[in-house]
Amino acid sequence: MLDNKTIRTIEDFVYSKPRSIQEIAKHIGKNWRTADRYIHQIEKEFGTITTRTFREGTRGALKIVYWASVEKVSNSVFQEELEKQIILAKKKEDFSSFDIFQHISEKRKKVTIEEREGDNIDELKKRLMTTKKQLLIFSGNLSFINLKNKKIDVLGELEELVKKGVSIKVLCRVDLIGKDNVEKLLSLNYKYGKELVEIRHAEQPLRAIIYDESLATIKEVKEPTGRINELNKKVFIYYGFKDREWINWLRRIFWKIFSKSVDSHKRLQEIDKIF
Repeated sequence: MLDNKTIRTIEDFVYSKPRSIQEIAKHIGKNWRTADRYIHQIEKEFGTITTRTFREGTRGALKIVYWASVEKVSNSVFQEELEKQIILAKKKEDFSSFDIFQHISEKRKKVTIEEREGDNIDELKKRLMTTKKQLLIFSGNLSFINLKNKKIDVLGELEELVKKGVSIKVLCRVDLIGKDNVEKLLSLNYKYGKELVEIRHAEQPLRAIIYDESLATIKEVKEPTGRINELNKKVFIYYGFKDREWINWLRRIFWKIFSKSVDSHKRLQEIDKIF
């Protein structure tokens, strides 16, 4: 059975350089057929690796596994323009998530508006509980992991996912301000010895979570402007959608940024040298 530890082992092995199926099989201690099945599953479900077969159809056919190219992300003019905006933006104020939401089919999306960030914590728990394989998180400084009420603790819910073997990959700022949050989440790796949480430093405008391949949610915060007949109080807008095409597009955006970002451990080591 393919578990997250094996997925990570294969991804790390292929990331350094292209590998043959036989090399991967030997590295993970499995036979060729099992390794090939694992590769196919990772390629289909996570998109982090891809394959190419040389001399296909002959007895000397050779299948090579590569780290997936994430340069080609978008499939339409709208997606290409949104991709450019996201890649260039650094702060959440630099990009409106509604620009994504407006293109998604009415039947596959919904929106909720709250006055406080913690108001949707019950819904967040439900979504986390249904996640079975992978959580991809676009964040600012991971402050949302500190949300809690009398019954729910978000960090505790993420801990439950790690206990169940769910992979959690995060893009966020790894700096002095968010250092404690990053270390809290990474501590789950040490607590359970599973290395399921991976965080990389990136300044990007999205505040979004992708649950497996079935659901994506994006948070947008609107501040009061102080102008007459305009917004007079802070609101939190949560866009949710189940459109497979747009979820896959957002996943590719994640991997494109993730593949070029610095690992959190390196950033934390450098921060500790200064402070």
